[in-house]
Amino acid sequence: MRPLRRRLTGAALSVLALALTATGCGSSGAAPAPAAARTETAPDRVEPLPQKPKPELPVTVRSAGGGEVTVERAERIVPLSGSLSEIVFTLGLGDRVVARDVTATFEQAAKLPVVTRGHDVSAESVLSLRPDLVIAETTTGPEEAVEQIRSAGVPVLFVEAAKSLDDVGPRIAAVAGALGVPDAGKDLTRRSSERIEAARASVPKHADTPRVAFLYLRGSASVYLLGGRDSGATSLIEAAGGLDAGADSGLRKDFTAITSEALVKAAPDAILVMSKGLESVGGVDGLVEIPGVAQTPAGMDRRIVSVEDGVLLNYGPRTDEVLASVVDQLYAKDGA
Repeated sequence: MRPLRRRLTGAALSVLALALTATGCGSSGAAPAPAAARTETAPDRVEPLPQKPKPELPVTVRSAGGGEVTVERAERIVPLSGSLSEIVFTLGLGDRVVARDVTATFEQAAKLPVVTRGHDVSAESVLSLRPDLVIAETTTGPEEAVEQIRSAGVPVLFVEAAKSLDDVGPRIAAVAGALGVPDAGKDLTRRSSERIEAARASVPKHADTPRVAFLYLRGSASVYLLGGRDSGATSLIEAAGGLDAGADSGLRKDFTAITSEALVKAAPDAILVMSKGLESVGGVDGLVEIPGVAQTPAGMDRRIVSVEDGVLLNYGPRTDEVLASVVDQLYAKDGA
């Protein structure tokens, strides 16, 4: 389960990387549950800051991987996760990015060559693009590939993997600092914080606290997992006014295999899934056929919240859009 956690809970999570799966969430608020799931995705574009910043380099910054990194130039940047790519583009420096991870699904990055898939970094592909800065998650690997990039003389900045809403600001600050645009980082952090708070405020005041289970689904591989305390979804669920059903039922690990007993104990009012994962099991009809799902309040009411894989757990500049989407779906009325 540890390798899966590295893929699922790392930064923004690079869950998409190898699987592009799905998670679903629902709720039992005062509003009636929808008869069928609605898929809500954040716009497939990032919104750069209105003023493009000018990097002031060189800078020496502390890397989350330990030690310091000196950045002399940032003309050719390779972010090794979709979440990190979002930050660079949103800071206004997307024209300097020369490659992407498969999880960078937003429109502005679509034409860039893919050099990594989740945490499967190809050192040769990265180095072939002559980067002057590589930005990685602390969960990025394999270690041999990262070390090969370093040995070639390319600065590699590690950023702590994203696990909650509290990570949004520090991750933006770390990337902005390494790019020599700390003031732009402060502006983006302020904008992100204000928008997240606005999304929190949209939770209906009359609503009860829905129990929401986060499911990781890969139907093609028959992988069906229930998120626990360390899945990375708890913060998002709580911000949407819910209670993480898996964590509350006593699941201390990141994920555990779905069983009827575990689902009955979790008793979710709603299920949170990634859109590709939901598709992989045949949509809502297929989801409720997974043993135990149909016996939960969420399954009986078909309360499913689906968000695009590439943004659900990124905890970055588009997290406010994700949160707003979850809130909207979670408290939607029948037919809304």
